[in-house]
Amino acid sequence: MIEISNLVKNYGSKFAVDDISFKISKGEIVGFLGPNGAGKSTTMNILTGYLSSTSGVAKVGGIDILENPYEAKKIIGFLPEQPPLYMDMTVNEYLNFVYEIKECKLNRKKHLEEVRQVTKIDDVQNRLIKNLSKGYRQRVGIAQALIGNPPVIIFDEPTVGLDPKQIIEIRNLIRNLGHSHTVILSTHILSEVQSVCDRIIIINEGKIIADEKTESITQVVEDNRRYNVKICGPQREVLNTLKGISGVLSAELTGERELDSYTYLIESERGVDVRKPVFYAMSQKSWPIIGFEAVGMNLEEVFIKIMDKASK
Repeated sequence: MIEISNLVKNYGSKFAVDDISFKISKGEIVGFLGPNGAGKSTTMNILTGYLSSTSGVAKVGGIDILENPYEAKKIIGFLPEQPPLYMDMTVNEYLNFVYEIKECKLNRKKHLEEVRQVTKIDDVQNRLIKNLSKGYRQRVGIAQALIGNPPVIIFDEPTVGLDPKQIIEIRNLIRNLGHSHTVILSTHILSEVQSVCDRIIIINEGKIIADEKTESITQVVEDNRRYNVKICGPQREVLNTLKGISGVLSAELTGERELDSYTYLIESERGVDVRKPVFYAMSQKSWPIIGFEAVGMNLEEVFIKIMDKASK
């Protein structure tokens, strides 16, 4: 559905986007992640036809956005970081205006009603946009992106400045849109990507430094494996025994307790499976293991490690 090949955007000697390539399939929700100034918004603006590239190709639905921008834009719904709203219009006036400039052919009344319902702005449809809260303005911005029912939806920092409740509502909306659209979510908020996206593309200094499924992104940087182990036995002795097992890099008490068992976090060396050695060591001491589960890195840790690797 989306294909970017060897895309470059430079301003003199400064490369905002530096020879990036990726493809996004129909129905994917992809998080485009990176720090401020990484090249996220530049890429989104090129992909939506708001900005020309220096070189390379950007296609949406097989249509080159630079060669045929009019046709390509018909299948894209775009919410920029600052929603393109007219503050002196009511919500309905604005949605009707967008319907007309998009030359939408769907039944106007039915389609706009569906868009209002999906974005939950029915109750403010007759209010002036300038009188709406930031959360509602963001919803109106999403509503304009949905008009015409485009197969590709692109959001650039959709939850910036929203309160926690509004953020959850927008995330749920984006997740639901993924059932019938291809969605790109450009953001620097890690928890947002983790909770919404199927796949993560990380960009830094104009270059893609990671492209993985959300559930497997930790494999890019994970140098060891971590486990939570519940063991019944004297804390200090158990901890010392765990630390002495070959292949265990570290062990610490987490503070979690369940009846007479305590939970320990252990890290193993890369490529070493310490589960059997831990089991044997505990059985020799007659300390029962009642829980043993792998613990993955969270997205914040992954992001920091990937950034550190990229900067070396």
